[in-house]
Amino acid sequence: MVMGKVGGIILDESVVFGRDDENGNASVLPAAEYLLRKLRHSSIPTGISYGLSLSTHKMSLLKRTAKLHSCDCFSLDASSLDNALNGIGLNWGDAGGIILYLVSNDKKDVFLKMTDRGWLIIVPNVEGGNAGENSSLLYIKKLEELPLTICRLNKKAVNYNVVTVGFIMKPSREEDFAKRGAFPMRPTENGLIFMPLTFDLPISSQLEEIDVILHKATDEIISVELSSSSEFADKVTFTRGMNELERYMAHYPDFCSIDPLKNIYPVLDRLKIQQILHDLEDLNKEGCKTIRGPHFLKIDDFNEPDLGQRLLEANLTLPSIVKPQIACGVADAHSMAIVFKVEDYKDLSTPLPAVVQVQEGSGDHVIVDVNYLPSFKEVPDTIAIPAFWDAIKSRFESLKTKQAMSLPPTQVNHFT
Repeated sequence: MVMGKVGGIILDESVVFGRDDENGNASVLPAAEYLLRKLRHSSIPTGISYGLSLSTHKMSLLKRTAKLHSCDCFSLDASSLDNALNGIGLNWGDAGGIILYLVSNDKKDVFLKMTDRGWLIIVPNVEGGNAGENSSLLYIKKLEELPLTICRLNKKAVNYNVVTVGFIMKPSREEDFAKRGAFPMRPTENGLIFMPLTFDLPISSQLEEIDVILHKATDEIISVELSSSSEFADKVTFTRGMNELERYMAHYPDFCSIDPLKNIYPVLDRLKIQQILHDLEDLNKEGCKTIRGPHFLKIDDFNEPDLGQRLLEANLTLPSIVKPQIACGVADAHSMAIVFKVEDYKDLSTPLPAVVQVQEGSGDHVIVDVNYLPSFKEVPDTIAIPAFWDAIKSRFESLKTKQAMSLPPTQVNHFT
C-alpha cells in the first residue's frame, strides 16, 4: 500500500453529494459536511474534485461548500488527470506527503493509476464490506472514519514517535480552538498529533490509536443534582457517548486523560469552587500582595428576612453579583444578576440555591473562578497555542512517569 505522511486530501464529488431528491435537487451528505468541518483547520490541504459533466446546480453547490470549508476545487476525470495534477501542484506546491483520494466504489478503477503518483485511493461506504486494504486501495466503512485513518498513516510515517491526542468537545468550542491552529492532524513541533473523536463511531476503536485524551466533559452533561457530599459522581448525568468513554477509562485505568473525570466534579459547584479558592490564602507570603478568593455567601431563599445582615457578616457590599450554585452543565448555569439594593434581591429570577460575590477594590489579587480547558482568547495565538501543546505534552509525560514508578521493576522494563 502507498505509505507516508498525509500531505493532502481530495474528496471526489461521488462521496460529497447524496442522491437527488424527487425534484432533482442535490444536497451535500451529512457525513461529507462533518468531514470537511474536521479537515478545515487540520493543517492538511483539502480539496473537492468534480467531473466535466457535473451539472450547473451541483457545480454551484460544490463551490459554495468548498468556500464554506476553505478548501479547493479541482476538475478531475479520466481524460484530464495530468492537467489536474498540474492544478493541484500550483495550489498546494509540494504536498510533503501522500495524497488521499476519497472516491465511491463504482468510480475507483478510473483513478487507480494515481497510486503511481503517490496517491492512496480510499473507498468509503462499501456495502457489507469491512475495513481492509491491499496494495492500492484502502476501504473504510464510513467517511467519518477518515480522521482515524489519517492518524494511523501519520503515526506510521514517523515510526510512532509521536503522542496522539484524542479530543472531544461541543462543536462551537472545537471550532474556537481549531481555527487558532490548536488541533493539527499533522505532527506539531513538539511531537503531537490531534485526532477528533466522535460518539457516532465505537469509541473503543478510536481510543486504540490514542495516547492521551483531552475532553470537555461538561459539554456532555445532561443534568446535575447538587449534593452536600463531596462526591459528585452519582449526581451527574452524562450523554450516552460520554458514559461509554467513562466506562472505557474505568476499564483501562492506565489510560491517560488530561483531566480525569473525578477532578472536574468540584468545578460544577460554585460553592465548592469558593471553598477551594479559600485555600489560596495558604500560598501568601509576607511582603507580597495577598492572593485569595472573593467574599461569598450561599443563598437558599431571596426572601429570607435577615438577608441584609447576612451579607454584611460575609463582608459583601453592594453592588454584588449573584449566580446559580450549579456552575455548568445545565441551561441556566451561566445566568447572572447584578444587585444594587438589598430589596432588589426579592425580585431575582436567578435559580436557587445561589452564590453571591462582590466586585472588590481591595488591592488584593482576588481569583473569583476556577475553570478547566480555558481558551485564553486574550493571549496571541503565537504564544497560546505552543504553550497549549507544551502543557499537553508535559502532562502526558508526567502521567506516564507516575505510572512507571508505580509498577514493579519487571514491569517497568516492559512498560518503557
